[in-house]
Amino acid sequence: MLLRHDESRLRATAIDPAFRRDVLNGLTARPRSIPARWFYDREGSELFEAITALPEYYVTRTERALLESAVGEVAALVGPGRAIVEFGSGSSAKTTILLAATRPAAYVPIDISRDFLLESAAKLGEKFAGLPIYPVDRDFTEALRLPEALDGAPRLGFFPGSTIGNFLVPDAVDLLRGMATVLGDDSMLLIGLDRIKDTSVLLPAYDDAAGVTAAFNLNLLHRVNRELGGVIPVEAFRHRVRWNDAEARIEMHLEAIRDVQFEVEGRPFALCAGETIHTENSIKYGPRDASVLLRAGGWTPIANWSDALEHFSLILARKSA
Repeated sequence: MLLRHDESRLRATAIDPAFRRDVLNGLTARPRSIPARWFYDREGSELFEAITALPEYYVTRTERALLESAVGEVAALVGPGRAIVEFGSGSSAKTTILLAATRPAAYVPIDISRDFLLESAAKLGEKFAGLPIYPVDRDFTEALRLPEALDGAPRLGFFPGSTIGNFLVPDAVDLLRGMATVLGDDSMLLIGLDRIKDTSVLLPAYDDAAGVTAAFNLNLLHRVNRELGGVIPVEAFRHRVRWNDAEARIEMHLEAIRDVQFEVEGRPFALCAGETIHTENSIKYGPRDASVLLRAGGWTPIANWSDALEHFSLILARKSA
């Protein structure tokens, strides 16, 4: 196993100042909101992995089946010897399909949850002996510098799970442009995008009967309490999901079920019953929408795969000249 990382960067660190800033600013703002990237501490990452196995959550199994059926074509278009860079790698569960088919020069998983990242990278290292793996514990929305060992190697970005849908369109375009810059000339990007579909399918995927997604959402408040000295009464909030048709997006909120007052780092906050903290968007794209988004972000689509129900799409794109 050739697992490489910078030990100094992967040590436990103080509370992320960006987390503190986003929470305090988000609770002060109207409407209140906290960015979805802060879901993914250790507990949040484990809960999300549980969500991916739920019967209501079609996203993961649909994308995995698509990738399994299309990976031969992907490998032929991509060619061997690329360094695969995965943005928001999580458990890297689908990555094994891509690594096995494309004969990569290296694999770079990027994730904000350090412990989860290292465990996942170690498991992949055991499965793909001899493959250099360079874990990067960073928020992929920030400015990134890839390991110097990749210098000169063509790159394939991998951005599965329709994570791009968590970003409002201007931010998604900026993110795609940033990926193009990081990956460099002659790079390619394999991205998963969720499609617009009936709410009878969409809503249960984000509000499952077992309550796992609710626990995932509420864990954000537990994290604030753990890391920022918050005294939020988590039991005073409930998980709420809405379909915003005008914006073609699922929204997740934490709704106060009664009037509530609390402190975070000594700063007082209050919500009336029915007020919410907006925690996630998940934008859904039609085929033309997806193409326009990628082109605006500096990528030219060259191949597209969708399932029979057209619930999900995988798109392979090349960095635009």
